[in-house]
Amino acid sequence: MSRRTLSSETRTQDFTWAYDDEPHASRRKEILAKYPQIKKLYGSDPMLKYAVIIVVLVQIAACFILKSAPWWLVMLAAYLFGGTINHAMELAVHEISHGLAFGVSRPIANRVLGFIANLPIGVPMCISFRKYHIDHHRYQGDETIDVDLPTRAEGILFYNTWTKMLWLTCQSLAYSLRPFFVNPKPATKMEALNFITQAIFLSTLYYFVGWRAIAYLIGGSLLAMGAHPVAGHFISEHYMFDDVQETYSYYGSLNLLAFNVGFHMEHHDFPYIPGSRLPQVTAMAPEFYLDLNYHWSWSKVLFDFVTDPDMGCFSRTKRPTLLNRPGVTVHLQQ
Repeated sequence: MSRRTLSSETRTQDFTWAYDDEPHASRRKEILAKYPQIKKLYGSDPMLKYAVIIVVLVQIAACFILKSAPWWLVMLAAYLFGGTINHAMELAVHEISHGLAFGVSRPIANRVLGFIANLPIGVPMCISFRKYHIDHHRYQGDETIDVDLPTRAEGILFYNTWTKMLWLTCQSLAYSLRPFFVNPKPATKMEALNFITQAIFLSTLYYFVGWRAIAYLIGGSLLAMGAHPVAGHFISEHYMFDDVQETYSYYGSLNLLAFNVGFHMEHHDFPYIPGSRLPQVTAMAPEFYLDLNYHWSWSKVLFDFVTDPDMGCFSRTKRPTLLNRPGVTVHLQQ
């Protein structure tokens, strides 16, 4: 491995740069060589579609319940209940983006379920998320391709406790706007359809329920991507709490509300195993996971990120981009 290890002072001023390939492809080969039975876990999760439909119906019902509620109660419910549920739907979209609802051989069925899961989130995102997220897996850490990485400007601007707290609170904006500056891609017909579907759903909801429903859904989505316990996974997954490891798992109870996205080392090693089966990967190959650093609390992750002066937006591993490199073919998701 070729990696530049940084001092505490330098870690707050620059990313950790690596000059090797992303680590999970080689880990996958090593793990499967020792535990080939893990391949039996590949495939779709037949229960995912039912979970999505139930949660969407619960959110629609909540909109009607809050139709005449005072605004303070609407926003409190958005943070405590609606935001948590909408975040679960964002993570359902994550599962669906890997084809884990109906299998990779049924892309249209997966897209339709993605549209349904997207409805209560309010903002059209399921198609755009997929075309960038697959690149994140293939080219983890690439300074141009992987838009999960903060920009240098973010590292410079949000560097102390108060500015990092502001960055966390506005994290939804960072994730939404970053692709336009780092790796813009042309809009697709499916993205247009996603936008139209969301517009029809929200217009219908406004007609029957009013502005409170819109505020509850979109407000909940934005709040739960900020200073909220379930948003801890954004930091826990790839922010470096040491100088070596660039992917971390979380084994706490909030995985129950997050389709096991906390099993993130396992997910990157085996992106075509549904979240519901990722704990079996850990059990089958414990020395590949439990001997690594991992998290037990997303709330503690957020607290440590904000208060630790050595942590910040620069606490990520970056790799020089493969784009336009002679002799290298890059397959970007469209």
